[in-house]
Amino acid sequence: MLERMMGAVMLNTRTYEDVEHDSGATWQALAVVILVSIAGGIGGLLSGDTDIVRGLIFGVVSGVFSWALWAFFAMLIGTTILKTSETEADWGQVARGTGFAQTPGLLNILIFIPYNLGEIVGLVVFIWQLACMLYALRESLDYTSLWRAFFVAFLSLIPVLIINFLILVVVIGVGDTDSVEAPKALIHFVSGVLPG
Repeated sequence: MLERMMGAVMLNTRTYEDVEHDSGATWQALAVVILVSIAGGIGGLLSGDTDIVRGLIFGVVSGVFSWALWAFFAMLIGTTILKTSETEADWGQVARGTGFAQTPGLLNILIFIPYNLGEIVGLVVFIWQLACMLYALRESLDYTSLWRAFFVAFLSLIPVLIINFLILVVVIGVGDTDSVEAPKALIHFVSGVLPG
């Protein structure tokens, strides 16, 4: 698993091909998503931006849910709307690649570093994860173009954000304008949806 994580962060196409075809790697991809969610939660706790319930428990649940949902919509859009003649993929193939693509998010444990260095780490991690996501989608959907993978990532993010927002409205009542915590919770939830 560690070798695959290293290959994923190095944008090694062979690694993404390997996890695409290894159905046993789905549990490993899930483990990566959970570890990344925990790292982000710890970083948030250390920076004082969250508490243990929102940072770790809610963060892991939303991270896993969003990963599974995003993989579903990426598979759906990538195999229908943006399909090429070579495209052949199922949810597991896309989920495994995009799960390992989250590996750079382990560095989000460092977002607590003061003097804006934590924010810089967060930005670098986000960009790095986006690059990994594009490679994962390109390989799992059998594309030759990173641009096509980018459009799949972007289009599949839209329903994921909408569904997560609706869940957030139901869970904490974002519509309550008197709540000071609602905007913070929304930002935290959306940041849990996006890589990083």
